[in-house]
Amino acid sequence: MASYRTPLGRARGLGSAKHGAVDWLSERFAALALVPLTLWAVFGVLRLATLDYLGAVQWVAHPLNATLLVLTVAVSFWHMHRGMRVVVEDYIHKNMSKLGLLLLNFLVCGLAGALAVFSILKVAFSGGAY
Repeated sequence: MASYRTPLGRARGLGSAKHGAVDWLSERFAALALVPLTLWAVFGVLRLATLDYLGAVQWVAHPLNATLLVLTVAVSFWHMHRGMRVVVEDYIHKNMSKLGLLLLNFLVCGLAGALAVFSILKVAFSGGAY
């Protein structure tokens, strides 16, 4: 059966098109922020490879290094969460499966990111002592 509706008429009622640009921009800003942070992290890993345990703890305890580490981890997990969310929303069509995967994505990224940030701060503030 042929549809005599216009493209606008067929698109109406399918949901808002107003949030896509914000999501797209947030992914791009996170990716842009990760460029210098990743370059710094590579430099940091090369620097840490030459240090012993105490030297590495002192390196992480330095305020600038701890701050940049936390930023790198936080932006990385945010970027991963946003990217996986887009994949799930675009390719999973069953509502319950989509809901479950979106929740799992949120929990894994949130908990892993929080654990990583907590670990960095623990080393930075306590020097890695138990």
